[in-house]
Amino acid sequence: MEIWINPACSKCRSAVDLLDAEGAEYTVRRYLEDVPSPDEIRAVLDRLGLEPWDIARTQEAAAKELGLAGWPRDAASRDRWISALSEHPKLIQRPIITADDGSAVVGRTEEAVRDALSR
Repeated sequence: MEIWINPACSKCRSAVDLLDAEGAEYTVRRYLEDVPSPDEIRAVLDRLGLEPWDIARTQEAAAKELGLAGWPRDAASRDRWISALSEHPKLIQRPIITADDGSAVVGRTEEAVRDALSR
């Protein structure tokens, strides 16, 4: 199990606290420092069953500068979104937990973190 976190994020800290309380074995990836490549983002999206716009933080300053809210959300634009997430990792929703069964969840709630633990 791996968790992508921003240590400044309260949701990330809560997820890590819950994983620790449950005795889970996991690795931490500080994705703002260890930025995921476009291929890693594609792999996580496949595991999540989501599209890049589904995990984009559109209210971030970088998103507003890019005009992300106005970008098309279609197959032809998918790579553009993935590139933006890789070039501006603050735009990636967090925390993302990759579960041992090959799936992943966006662990913003206790229920989502527990779901990842149960896999």
